[in-house]
Amino acid sequence: MIEISRRIKKLRELLNHHNYRYHVLDDPEISDESYDVLYRELIDIEREYPQFVTLDSPSMRIGAEPADGLSTVRHPSPLLSLGNVFDSEELEKWISRISDLVDTDIDEYVCELKYDGLAVALTYEDGVFVQGATRGDGAVGEDVTANLRTVRSIPLSINGEVPRRFEVRGEVYLPITEFDRINEERTALGESKYANPRNTAAGSLRQLDSRETSKRNLDIAIYSLGWAEGLTLSTHAEALEWLSSCGFKISVHNRPARNLEEITQYYLDWQIARQDLNYGTDGIVVKVNRFDIQQSLGDVGREPRWAIAYKWPAAQSVTKLLDIGINVGRTGSLNPYAILEPIQVSGVTITHATLHSEEDIFRKDLRIGDHVVVQRAGDVIPQILRPLEELRTGDEVVFAMPNDCPSCGGSVVRDVGEAAHYCMNRNCLAQVQESLVHFVMTMDIDGLGEQTVRQLFEEQLVRNPADFYFLDPQQIAVLPGLGEKSAFKLVSNIQISKNHPLEQLLMSLNIRHVGRETATILAEQFGSMEAILDADIDQLSSVPSIGPKIAESIQKWSRDPVIQSLVKRLDVAGLRMTREKQSDDSALLSGLEVVITGRLDAFTRSEAEIKIRELGGVLGRNVTGRTSLVVVGDNPGTKIEQARERAIKVITEQEFLDLIRSPNQ
Repeated sequence: MIEISRRIKKLRELLNHHNYRYHVLDDPEISDESYDVLYRELIDIEREYPQFVTLDSPSMRIGAEPADGLSTVRHPSPLLSLGNVFDSEELEKWISRISDLVDTDIDEYVCELKYDGLAVALTYEDGVFVQGATRGDGAVGEDVTANLRTVRSIPLSINGEVPRRFEVRGEVYLPITEFDRINEERTALGESKYANPRNTAAGSLRQLDSRETSKRNLDIAIYSLGWAEGLTLSTHAEALEWLSSCGFKISVHNRPARNLEEITQYYLDWQIARQDLNYGTDGIVVKVNRFDIQQSLGDVGREPRWAIAYKWPAAQSVTKLLDIGINVGRTGSLNPYAILEPIQVSGVTITHATLHSEEDIFRKDLRIGDHVVVQRAGDVIPQILRPLEELRTGDEVVFAMPNDCPSCGGSVVRDVGEAAHYCMNRNCLAQVQESLVHFVMTMDIDGLGEQTVRQLFEEQLVRNPADFYFLDPQQIAVLPGLGEKSAFKLVSNIQISKNHPLEQLLMSLNIRHVGRETATILAEQFGSMEAILDADIDQLSSVPSIGPKIAESIQKWSRDPVIQSLVKRLDVAGLRMTREKQSDDSALLSGLEVVITGRLDAFTRSEAEIKIRELGGVLGRNVTGRTSLVVVGDNPGTKIEQARERAIKVITEQEFLDLIRSPNQ
């Protein structure tokens, strides 16, 4: 047995070495036939002595038995999405914006190609690959460990001294030559061709049978170190160098840059040279190199401030606008969309495009039957740029928003000052379903996805959000795709969501014009659901950042008997209806009302408001007797004169930045 164990160890070392030479360095030392001899020997020994099979064995790349379904994985650190810029002017603004947010010069960037694939996180424990997950929504992804083990450029184990636990992140992609090979095989079998490498890679990685994934010859490019226990590095470039030394496949096309000119040159070089690559790209990624500056810049929403995607120019094609359809949203809004004659744009078949609103249709003078220019930039939803009026025949039809809801037949109205039309029937099935989906997504209930919500609705088990909290596991265990164990787990996850804060509940309840920021302001200002429901229009309008339009919407919602009944049931179910006010008299802006006039470079208006609230202050809309401080940006309005007339302190944006960075001043 000792000799068997030694031979297995030697075979694995040899196979891992030659696998790395072939798939990562592209510099093989032995022939494919010699590799196959070693590989078959290992397979034969492991079949005879299965007690020696381990997770990091090269034999694990073959694939495992089909899984029943993909389980979810919560990422220890979120996989954030990147913001986008589409021209040099937008890139320059990004550089200027982040430079104003830190006290040091930013003169170190790393430029990378943006692979057009599927983002994944690979977790290693004691040097062994133990888990791989897709990005998902950034917080929760799908477990695709078995499939990722079939990607030969991913090391299953790492020799040498490494952190006990760490995570690397990369983009799984399908090489173009492999994509062409697969399509040739499908054509020979009389099957339809796949549309593009990216979608094919994503579908391959999410296969339930990893043996099928192993046939696709997927590849990966590692682009960052997610996290590592006990490893200290100073820059992104250092992290990539360390990952390369561990055997991970890092792009050889990464390039350091010091300024806008060098970044732009990298972009222009690859805008042409990308045609020669064996994989798809949709732009470049620019990252601040130093980790300390990355940490200072932080994140905004679900995007890191310290990185940006600079996309290639958008691809355009011409097709025919066959019809204009209508979706009914969760608030009852009627949302038009274009139904197009199928057209290929950047390898993707486009059949629909966004139209935003009736105003958008009229502004572009779009008519049913028009030939239109369709644009797709990166992964954004395709949009119609314009009609080709010179191709009109006179048979085109001018669009008109329906007077009746296409879902329920209810009356449709458009309020003064609103761009959208709304179905007025609260019991409209489309509205109800969309509002239920919105509720569970906002309340972040693990395991309760859109498909399950629609099943619960169709079975009449759920008709409003409170119904989720009174579900019986036995009731839902019979639904397709569930079972007793999954049903009990799902009900448990629903109960856990009761502990979410008041502002999250407010966001989930479908109040028109109320998003994350407004919900947080309401919770902070009123402290309880009861106080919000009781607030009159004047009380709501007096809250900073809530104008008459939003105040009217909130009051209309709160006065609805159906909503009042729903809130009572949610209260009975045990959801949080109050928010503890955190008063900190020592906070820098405690008790102060700050007014901003003009455009800020370092913050958006929303970011500035969040920062002011974090420091104990409130953002005022107008200069009044309550105003304590006025911050002046570019092109200020009359508020600066009003402040001076009242002898209210006026400071520049830079002085405001200095103030919040040096609270002792």
